[in-house]
Amino acid sequence: MKKLMTVLLIVMATGVFAQQDPLFSQYMFNKMAMNPAYAGSREVFTVDAIYRYQWVNIDGAPQTLNASIHTPLRNQHIGLGLNVYSDAIGATINQGALATFAYRILFPTSKLCFGLQAGVKYADILWSRVSSYDLEDPNLHSHIKNRAVPDANFGIYYYSKKYYFGFSSKQLLQNQMSMVTVNGKDEFTKLLRHFYGMAGAAFNVTDGLVFRPSVLVKFVQNAPPQMDLNASFLISKTFWLGASYRTEKALSLMTEFQLTDNIRLGYSYDIWFNEIQAYNKGSHEIRLGFDFDIFHNRMLTPRYF
Repeated sequence: MKKLMTVLLIVMATGVFAQQDPLFSQYMFNKMAMNPAYAGSREVFTVDAIYRYQWVNIDGAPQTLNASIHTPLRNQHIGLGLNVYSDAIGATINQGALATFAYRILFPTSKLCFGLQAGVKYADILWSRVSSYDLEDPNLHSHIKNRAVPDANFGIYYYSKKYYFGFSSKQLLQNQMSMVTVNGKDEFTKLLRHFYGMAGAAFNVTDGLVFRPSVLVKFVQNAPPQMDLNASFLISKTFWLGASYRTEKALSLMTEFQLTDNIRLGYSYDIWFNEIQAYNKGSHEIRLGFDFDIFHNRMLTPRYF
């Protein structure tokens, strides 16, 4: 990994102002990763795992694993969940686990949910992945201090069978994650507050075809806003087929199969049209979801959101 230590210091041990949250193309199927108010909104006990391999063919490219479980309780006003993740970029790794609580206000045909996540996050460097061309590089002799820090996220989510919209803010505590001392100077990484807005709807085109547009907007201090625009179709109540455009100049092609009433399998492939296009072979993302109707709530299959 050429000049990797320089990259590490830029990413982990300076006041970086950029997107710190992992990126997911299949956000419309994985809302727990962005909005804690989504907990319980599938109305069944749900397990969802997603793995993303970004910028294939670039040494040290991002690889992210996110897994969540969530469910409503017998008291339909309450949703509980847990979200864990591991995000590796080069020799750096960021991990976290956050418990989720959602309070749901029930209307005849819709629900308004307020969610809170709280837990811990940890960042580290895997030195076994580091190689240097300059053994005298002062960065190799710097002292990097990492620690687990508490964090919290908040979200609002409103939905019906035909549409949804939500807003969330992550990394509310903006804690200091790690510190490095280079040439007597202390630099540190600080978690920055991220904001997300999302919305989507479903329209019956024919008996066997449903059109579902959706949008996700992301914002973090001192970085340009990012927008994902998606258009998907549900065909024969069995599989989704769609595409997204990301304002980072990327196109995502995706599908999801309803393998059984309880099992969903999704895949997406990203094509980049910016300066990084010449150096990578796209990005892959695979998802696996399970739904268990443990409270016998008459699980709706398929679900649009």
